[in-house]
Amino acid sequence: MKVLIVGAGIAGLTLANFLQRAGIRAEVFEAAAEIRPLGLGVNMLPHAGRLMRELGVFEEMRRRAVETRESTYFNRFGQHVYSEPAGLAAGYDIPQLSIHRADIQEPLLDAFLAAAGGGRLHLGHRCTGFEQDADGVTAHFADARSGAALPPVRGDVLVAADGIHSVIRRRLHPTEGEPVYSGVNMWRGATVLPPFLEGANMCRVGWLATGKLVIYPIRNDVDGRGNQLVNWVAELEMAEFRRDKRDWNQEGELEEFIQPFKDMRFAWLDIPGMLRRTERILEYPMVDQDPLPFWGEGRVTLMGDAAHPMYPRGSNGAGQAIIDGAALARHLAAGGPVAAALRAYEDERRPATAAVVLANRRNPPDVILREVYERTGDRPFRRIEDVISREEMAALTDRYKQVAGYALDRTAGDTQASGPD
Repeated sequence: MKVLIVGAGIAGLTLANFLQRAGIRAEVFEAAAEIRPLGLGVNMLPHAGRLMRELGVFEEMRRRAVETRESTYFNRFGQHVYSEPAGLAAGYDIPQLSIHRADIQEPLLDAFLAAAGGGRLHLGHRCTGFEQDADGVTAHFADARSGAALPPVRGDVLVAADGIHSVIRRRLHPTEGEPVYSGVNMWRGATVLPPFLEGANMCRVGWLATGKLVIYPIRNDVDGRGNQLVNWVAELEMAEFRRDKRDWNQEGELEEFIQPFKDMRFAWLDIPGMLRRTERILEYPMVDQDPLPFWGEGRVTLMGDAAHPMYPRGSNGAGQAIIDGAALARHLAAGGPVAAALRAYEDERRPATAAVVLANRRNPPDVILREVYERTGDRPFRRIEDVISREEMAALTDRYKQVAGYALDRTAGDTQASGPD
């Protein structure tokens, strides 16, 4: 069997590695002329980390990352709202990693090239379409720089792992509606700072109704002086959906969003100072797409952001793409007809990811900040216990973990998961 994978990001490379382990030939086609360390931070939750451990790449990722020990919530006045342990500290058998996206992609790429050889990775190939018949599928490509047509490639399966602007998704769903805009715009960056709090906290700060920050370190001792690379995401309500900004690498402007955060100088972190020290700021609208009625047809299917783009709340987009890759490889390796394997994969993953997409819209983990904001009327509190109980806050985060598939009671003891939890 020969599987054509469009996209060499986390989703596509995860699938390629699981296919190689199963003895299935994978060919990866990437539009970029070279693989560069793009993007910023993500969190790898235990259910995804366990699959990376199966592939033998987790320890290299762990070496590069920060092992998250606590999720911490503060209101916009810097008052502590809630904390809960994360990863090993929470009882999982594997750490939660706060990590640069490139530090996931590069070990996956190295592992694939070591197993398959360089001839299975094709750079500068922009997919332009496909056609299929009873015996196989033909993918068409153009040179990403010149636009000239490249030779078509024949395979048994075609998988779109080409992200939010997937050509294959548009081909399968030509009448799909516009992206669903949350009303929130995001700005992202990374800054070198001394460790704050425990040096391993994932912090959510703000009031959520109109704005919020997510802040966490993603690399340790980046300068030989003990400083960390700290990833941050700022969110603000904006009525206008700027479609031209729907690009993860779109440059952003500090003065467009810093005003609501300018007084957030806390004992544990000077937030406006952090924002002003950031050399490069990226901007992106918080959008997703409504869950699709189907992902594939015949020998063609979708995965990752091409299948289920979601609001980046809950640290779960990359994790769901990783689980897609493991599940799809498992179904293809089962030995049945290709179309049946792709249907089984879709039947398993489409409902699960649709639930996460909808949970990220309605009740992500940071709904705690919304509850505190609404109950206090956006004023400082004297005791958080007078506003909301710890038990109620724990229930809010636990509910999301159940939907996303990484609740501790669903993963305890499952140290060799080869698919979704």
